Amino acid sequence: MIVAIHQPHYLPWLRYVDKIARSDVLVLLDDVQYTKNGWQNRSKIKCAQGWMYLTVPVVDAFGKRLAEVRINNQTRWRAKHWAALCTNYARAPFFARYRGVLEAAHQREWEVLHELNVYILELLLSAMGIRTRLVRSSALGVPGMATGRLVDICSTLGATTYLSGDYAAGNHLEVEAFRERGIEVQLQGWQCVDYHQLYPQRGFIPDLSILDLLFNEGERSLEILGRCRRHVSQVY
Repeated sequence: MIVAIHQPHYLPWLRYVDKIARSDVLVLLDDVQYTKNGWQNRSKIKCAQGWMYLTVPVVDAFGKRLAEVRINNQTRWRAKHWAALCTNYARAPFFARYRGVLEAAHQREWEVLHELNVYILELLLSAMGIRTRLVRSSALGVPGMATGRLVDICSTLGATTYLSGDYAAGNHLEVEAFRERGIEVQLQGWQCVDYHQLYPQRGFIPDLSILDLLFNEGERSLEILGRCRRHVSQVY
């Protein structure tokens, strides 16, 4: 069984969704500390000027766990995000087909960032036909930090393989700790391939929100994600 572990992201980028598609279980780290200027509350979409951020404003998030981070609803961020998606993707081939997936989510008032992220993620995975089971780390009751906790989570779930992002394994992951528990570590091996995008005068922009792929390629999105995997993924 392949397990991936990741913090929940807002309108996640392509490689994040590919990791989920390749896994049997995704553990959402909802009990780790919020990271300022990370991807937990923002995403990138393509626009006529190149690309732009969509950022969910949060309140007093420093030092708090993700499940505790609250959204600043004193701003009109939901209306602004939905307007940006409509403005920049209305002419995309599959925008009309999938707009309902996001429209209802941006009409609803959210209080907690984590709940927003998980709700949208579940909608997107369903739209793409990805059946990976989602588990919240807070529900597992596995303590610890860093690699040790990742290993214990994988063991608790009965994982045979831990699917790691390419950078995490090279920078700080203690691969031997997995091996000692009989768990293989596999790198994602990600390399974004070209697909149809709007605003061709701006050139192809890789690793945007999964919405860019879904609105432009529709039901081909999952197949395109599969082509973004390098032929040889390093295995430890």
